[in-house]
Amino acid sequence: MVPARLAIVLLVACVAAAALTGCGDDDDSSSDTTAASTTAGDSGTCAQVEAPAPGEERFKRPERVLDPGEPATATVKTSCGQFRIELAAKTSPKTANSFAFLAEQGFYEGTTFHRVAPGFVIQGGDPTGKGTGGPGYTVVEPPPEQTVYRRGLVAMAKTEIEPPGASGSQFFVVTAPADAGLPPDYAVLGKVTEGVDVVKAINDLGNPDTEQPSQTVLIDEVAIQAG
Repeated sequence: MVPARLAIVLLVACVAAAALTGCGDDDDSSSDTTAASTTAGDSGTCAQVEAPAPGEERFKRPERVLDPGEPATATVKTSCGQFRIELAAKTSPKTANSFAFLAEQGFYEGTTFHRVAPGFVIQGGDPTGKGTGGPGYTVVEPPPEQTVYRRGLVAMAKTEIEPPGASGSQFFVVTAPADAGLPPDYAVLGKVTEGVDVVKAINDLGNPDTEQPSQTVLIDEVAIQAG
């Protein structure tokens, strides 16, 4: 049984059968995702935006958009500003490619940071906004056993019943100052290299009791730059 504190980076509501269909299933068909537009705030400040309508776009598998080991970054543009992730394309090529594929499909547009546990993680990338959704497939790429989840590291969320390194679309940024105390079960996507103030602004919106943000934090776009 995963300790309660660790479980917040899981797709918690996936314990129900209906929710499990949102955790990744190779045979799912596609449907539309509803996105909402916003005027992004300045770096480190958060604009007031409305919560988007839930969406659920599905794919059978990610297409190859990054060559294995190809350097790439992802700029996450939010209603609190933007931050940049250096993707771990060398050590986590399948995870990085899947994330880049979804970004280039516009999958993350109009999603939110639905879970904000201050001083631990901020988690987003779920089209349903409830922690139960995914892209319709699962990628498995276990991280190194010595992985330490510390501030600025970006990893992929999974359910408790999925194998180590499993991931769909949901990702989290660690905001714990040193070691978040997580086991090496979560596929490593990369690390934040710019926009730390934006990550902090999102973190500061979190309620430690509910692990919910005090206002909607919208993802406008995730832009990939390769090479």
